[in-house]
Amino acid sequence: MRVFGCFVSRPFLFGMTSIALLSGCALLPSFHPPLDGNRAFIVYWPPATNSTQLKLAVKDNIDMKGVVTTAGSEHLARIGKPAKKDASCLELARLRNVQIVGKANLSEFAVSPSGFNEYFGTPESPLSGSRKLLPGGSSCGSAVAVARGMADVAFGTDTAGSIRVPAAWCGIVGLKTTHGLVPIKGVFPIEPKHLDTVGPMGKDILHTVLGMDLLQKGFAELYDEAVRAKPSAQDIRIGRLTLEGTDPRIDQAVDEALAKTGFQVVQLDDRVRKEWEQAKKDGNTIAAAGAWISDKRFLYAWGVSARTESAILVGQLAYLTSYVEAVARQARWQNTLKELFKKVDFIALPTVQTTPPLIPLNLKISFLEAHVLELQNTVAVNFAGNPALALPIPLHDDEVAVTSLQLVGPRLSEAQLLNAGRLVEAAVNR
Repeated sequence: MRVFGCFVSRPFLFGMTSIALLSGCALLPSFHPPLDGNRAFIVYWPPATNSTQLKLAVKDNIDMKGVVTTAGSEHLARIGKPAKKDASCLELARLRNVQIVGKANLSEFAVSPSGFNEYFGTPESPLSGSRKLLPGGSSCGSAVAVARGMADVAFGTDTAGSIRVPAAWCGIVGLKTTHGLVPIKGVFPIEPKHLDTVGPMGKDILHTVLGMDLLQKGFAELYDEAVRAKPSAQDIRIGRLTLEGTDPRIDQAVDEALAKTGFQVVQLDDRVRKEWEQAKKDGNTIAAAGAWISDKRFLYAWGVSARTESAILVGQLAYLTSYVEAVARQARWQNTLKELFKKVDFIALPTVQTTPPLIPLNLKISFLEAHVLELQNTVAVNFAGNPALALPIPLHDDEVAVTSLQLVGPRLSEAQLLNAGRLVEAAVNR
């Protein structure tokens, strides 16, 4: 492992990172200068001028026939062979002649929650005009492409928050789908058995609905039914979850958005908060172990970054020490949410606890990924297998004027979540 001055104890790994995806153990020098050009895409095919086709960006861990799937890695970019066929999730997009404008950038092997990519470069969040901010990961390129208008819709993947975190830190909408709803055959895996999902990202709710309709046949009709069933917010019950460590301004923004929309809001108690925090630890454990299970063949391979190698090794520790116990608690957490959703329609909380931090320059700060991992409020949803929506809401901040509300729903409630998101979007934009 190309790491210098490294000493990390097991208690530190468990306490500081919840056995999750670390970025490294010290200050890691840059082995590869970032490639030139637009960093939202690894491969970009500019659309024709004045084209009216829907423009779709596809995260580059999703196979496209005839294109090398790099998964954000120099190693695969140099030795990988073009995919023999499309991933299953592209079937509807192909049938409808959607214009795929490129393979979107991501953090290597999709194991970094910050969106940092040492080799291909890190696309900047568009939320600040004066500072270079992290985009969130791992679907960083998908989020930035949508936020900057280079794509109308993007497909991302979400194992521990990889759609919702970049959606939050780039000011767009992102939908994590129910585990197992969208086929993941042909998608570069992390933890497909328990966590991996494919979902849409869009600049607003309407475009996210269009994206979901490319992933699930007949979804547009399901969405229309959800709108007819609950056209206003007064009939929707929201369980408000507050978590320690959240920037008070972000909690305030969430509460203001819910109140302005007109939902019935009830506060969830400390018992739910404690169970959520345990689910976060368990979800991070399983995600970390998945990096070892899926990527151990790349350990020490030429062109794989030291940051990613470190994540794989941390995943090995998680797999050997805590993976079985975490998986054993999954059914209980799923049942907890099932019972909760008999009392409320959705759970609301911030998607991420802070606004995006700066992109690190020169030396790569070792604890970046561990820090970002602690900031996300997403992985507990993956651990349950439920769907969740991240959507932008106003924030009272002079530098970053947008944060993100996360709505979590019962299994297979994607249409209802997007309807609730429609109501929030209309209310906060009035």
